[in-house]
Formats: sequence, C-alpha cells, structure tokens
Amino acid sequence: MKLSFEHISKLYGNTAALQQIDLTLGSGVYGLLGPNGAGKTTLMRIMTDLLAPSTGRVLLNGQDIAVMGAAFRKKLGYLPQDFGVYPNFTAEQFLLYIARLKGLSKFEAKRQTDDLLHMVGLEDKKQKKLKGFSGGQRQRVGIAQALLGDPEILVLDEPTAGLDPEERIRFRGIISDLSQQKLVLLSTHIVSDLEAVANEIILLRKGVVLGMQKPASLLEQLNEQVWLVTVPAADEAALTKQYTCSNVMHTDGKSVIRLLSKSAPRPDAVPTAPNMEDMYLYYFGR
Repeated sequence: MKLSFEHISKLYGNTAALQQIDLTLGSGVYGLLGPNGAGKTTLMRIMTDLLAPSTGRVLLNGQDIAVMGAAFRKKLGYLPQDFGVYPNFTAEQFLLYIARLKGLSKFEAKRQTDDLLHMVGLEDKKQKKLKGFSGGQRQRVGIAQALLGDPEILVLDEPTAGLDPEERIRFRGIISDLSQQKLVLLSTHIVSDLEAVANEIILLRKGVVLGMQKPASLLEQLNEQVWLVTVPAADEAALTKQYTCSNVMHTDGKSVIRLLSKSAPRPDAVPTAPNMEDMYLYYFGR
C-alpha cells in the first residue's frame, strides 16, 4: 500500500494552513506532531477526503482519492478530534448503527461490534447508554467505530485525549498489533504515545513539513544538548528565562532543572539522555 501527498496546499483567504506537502506513506504507524495551529487536523481532513486541497492531490496506489470516492472511504477508518455520539444509544447500538452505515451485513456488524467492544475493554458496558459514559469511555467507543470494517487506513486525531494511563497503554497495544498490515496516521500532543508506537514521526510547523524520521533518529540529534542543573530555588527563574526548560523538580530548597542547550549552561551541568518532550521543545518551543 502507498499513500502519496503530492504538492498539497490549503489556503483560507490569504492564510496558508498547509504549504506544498509532499509525503509518501506505507504500512506502519506515523505520528503527526506539531503545536496547535500547525495544520495537523487540516492535513488529516484532506487525507480522509473530507476537505479538498487548494492545490495538489492525494493518491492511494496511484489513484486520486477524490476520484475514488466511496471506494476509498471503504478502506478508511477515522476518529476526528471532536468525535460525537448519540447519547441515548447504548455502546452496542451505536457501533451496530455505524457498522451498517459502513455497509457491513447484519451478521458481520454484530460480530465486529462484539469483538471491538472486547478489544477496547467495554464488553461489560455494551448495554449502557453513551450519555452515562466518561470521556475516556466515549473515546474508546470512538476508537472502536474507527476500526469497524477492518479498514486498511486509520486516521486518528488525538485518540488518547481523556484516556487514563491504563487506557492509553491498552490503546498503544491495539495500535501496535494493527501496525503490520495497516497504515495508521496518529496525531497527539502526548509525545510518549508516539515514542511507544510510531515507526516514523512527521514534524509539522506552520503548515510546513520539517521532516519525517524515526523517533530514535530524532532523539539522537539531541545527544549532548540536554542537561540537568541543580541550583538554589532562587536561581531557577534566571536559568529558565535564558534556556529552554523541559522540566523542573523541587527538593530541599533546590531546583533540579532540565535544560536544552548546545553547550553546558553551567560548569556543573550534567548531560542526560534526551526524551520526546525535549525533542518537542527543540522543534516547537521558543
């Protein structure tokens, strides 16, 4: 499978939400990372054929998805950021309804609904109305509906929003299991989720792709650029103003500060291994 973005741009008046995006994606998990307003949701909506680009086209195995129409959408599972439900439906009723909209037979709709409710850990709540679900439980229903029809392409916009740590671990396991045979594009601000599941990370800033690399390669670029500095709490503000800071811990009147800098910010600074939050701040921080 090959999904190609060819010269994709999206303009709103004189404002460019996306600028000349050229990407080629295959099977595996791709993390889409960028700050608010970077154009992530716009790119996902174009990828799902919900929004037409101003210039360029998206091709699936050489075919324009806008021309493929319904044939493309049959291959697609989508969880939008603002996923909504019918509150008076039970979880089972809602998934059966979505399954029929996707063209599944009555038998196949029931089979997949049962399997997916089990997969997302909601089989014991399938007869409960969605209006009584927590935010995290609704999000799990959203993940299940995206998987109905066994789509080849999964587009997930902030899928772990509202999930507690246990639910996020479950979700990461689901995505890892699917990644061998599907193309998964995952956008999230929870960078540890991308580190755990993404084969490649696409960096997007102000509508421009900065690059697409493996998580390990991105972290490698920060070697000897992340430092731990222990100072009296009174000296903290000066350092965090001068350098990009990714974390501060307070203990016994002292501050242990994690700083990004190409050289040691102080003679007593200790180099430490970079993490994904450091990487995010390196590309998108001040």
